[in-house]
Amino acid sequence: MSYDLIVVGSGPGGYVAAIRASQLGLKTAIIERENLGGICLNWGCIPTKALLKSAQVFEYLNHAADYGITVKGGEADFTKVVKRSRDVADGMSKGVQFLMKKNKIDVINGTAKLKAGKKVEVTDADKKVTTYDAKHIIIATGARSRQIPNLPIDGKKIIGYREALVLPKLPKTMVVVGSGAIGSEFAYFYATMGTKVTLVEFLPALVPVEDAEVSKQLERSFKKMGINVMLESSVESVDTKGADCKVKIKTKAGEEMMDAEVVLSAVGIQANIENLGLEETGIATDKGKILTNPYYQTNIPGYYAIGDCVGGQALAHVASAEGIICVEKIAGHSPEPLDYNNIPGCTYCQPEIASVGYTEAKAKEAGYELKIGKFPFSASGKASAAGAKDGFVKLIFDAKYGELLGAHMIGANVTEMIAEIVAIRKLETTGHELIKTVHPHPTMSEAIMEAAAAAYGEVIHI
Repeated sequence: MSYDLIVVGSGPGGYVAAIRASQLGLKTAIIERENLGGICLNWGCIPTKALLKSAQVFEYLNHAADYGITVKGGEADFTKVVKRSRDVADGMSKGVQFLMKKNKIDVINGTAKLKAGKKVEVTDADKKVTTYDAKHIIIATGARSRQIPNLPIDGKKIIGYREALVLPKLPKTMVVVGSGAIGSEFAYFYATMGTKVTLVEFLPALVPVEDAEVSKQLERSFKKMGINVMLESSVESVDTKGADCKVKIKTKAGEEMMDAEVVLSAVGIQANIENLGLEETGIATDKGKILTNPYYQTNIPGYYAIGDCVGGQALAHVASAEGIICVEKIAGHSPEPLDYNNIPGCTYCQPEIASVGYTEAKAKEAGYELKIGKFPFSASGKASAAGAKDGFVKLIFDAKYGELLGAHMIGANVTEMIAEIVAIRKLETTGHELIKTVHPHPTMSEAIMEAAAAAYGEVIHI
């Protein structure tokens, strides 16, 4: 069977690329070895957000008295919480199936292997091998939990994010290793559900890619909710022989032993590029990622790669944007290359974190003279009314031209607020223009206008 385009992998990079290709008139097929929607829809972004929503509802119940509501009882049925999360993921995966049909994209189930001459060999569940060819082939195979030698994932006592989504029962104790988005979200979820959580981070700050002030605020909020935060610490070994894990943690003060029912490894991800036929086809890689140009062409004509298996931020929305750019270029359009310094990052624990652009440290490093404005949610009427006063909005401007270099938010619903900043930066809006952009009252988003005003000495409410 011949196609204009074959996409290998149906995550948010692959399925979006396939749909855009179909819209542009390319005869398209997509190859998937598991479930349509990839990790994001089935084992990542979507089911974790469903779990986090359950945790938030449980948190509201536990603090109902703060809102003048008396609730009798109220306990979490962990099995039902997990089931709801799986149901949400299944619904989303079915949605992608519908989109494939609607856009007349052929779905090929099986494991793909690239061959020279723009061919793909697919082995199905019955071990039957079929070869397909296409004018263009996009690799969108994503990534998985990174394995490190002292944390070998066994799926029972030492787990990755996939197992963390479907544990059969709520553990009494858990050590989470790594405080990036995945580690922080699961630490919040399990702590809220009632697990005694210890969060171990090798670096001196939680969520290390974020601005230092955001990291400090998250640490305060996590400690307030009872999470044991251990910074500049590393898990040296885990003994899984007994009923509980014996976790050896190296800290600045020395070694410490800790018991935990479960250890969750959230130390990053690695690209799925093994056994894909890259060597056979001559596709170049570096440091475990496929090398591409700004339009995602590899060094071999006709082969492209997008998403977590290439450089750039490993985020669903990045993969989708890359897929669209890649396909539009294939179809003869002139898409603009992706600006990787204007990609929003979001972490969905409570308080939420959202950021884009330079941190204060990185902006100084780049040689900018800065104007910085901060507005705390403790001064926001909406945040007070909602009972969510933790956090702030911090904006970083170039003092010379007024360019918004970066934005860093921590607080309730900030993941819904960051897109305004991404648009502002895309449109090259200045700080003064932002101050004069009237924001609705009372909203959390007013904090953006107020933070801009604070940078220029015009803030009203603090």
